[in-house]
Amino acid sequence: MEFCFETKYDQKGLATMARALRKTIRKKSSRRSHIFGWCVIALAILMVAAQRLLDEPSWTLRDTLNCAVGVILIAVLLTEDQVNAFAAKKKMLPGTSSAKAVFTEESYTSSTEAASTEFHYETVQQVCETEEYFVFLFSRQHGQIYDKATLSGGTAEEFRTFITEKTGKPVAYIK
Repeated sequence: MEFCFETKYDQKGLATMARALRKTIRKKSSRRSHIFGWCVIALAILMVAAQRLLDEPSWTLRDTLNCAVGVILIAVLLTEDQVNAFAAKKKMLPGTSSAKAVFTEESYTSSTEAASTEFHYETVQQVCETEEYFVFLFSRQHGQIYDKATLSGGTAEEFRTFITEKTGKPVAYIK
């Protein structure tokens, strides 16, 4: 059996891959970063409140900076996947914004305008699925997405069964 995908690595797909990484392989460090970020935000709020209550009723540059840091951190924490996707898009090599993948019994091949690479199933650390994509994660920094809408050679259910058998890893559903 042979499955084929044609995937565009756009902002939406890269954000999906970033979310899958954050919720699986990077889960522990992501949790720590969120705790640290929210603590810094709380500290900024406390510093501004303490200034108001204790000694300076007028607004200062320090208050402005504390509020700016808090607002920026909130924005980054709430849009983390989109920020990571934007950074990944900027780092992509020319000619790698779309890929065609062909899955066979022994391995699978991913082809872009720049190169064609053969991968073996045992290199996949985690297989994830979202509503629109299958996501293969190789490390904390590397992954691949496959657009379900372009799947040919079978159904998503058949591919899920096939890839579970080949990688020996269950498919984790990510919302």
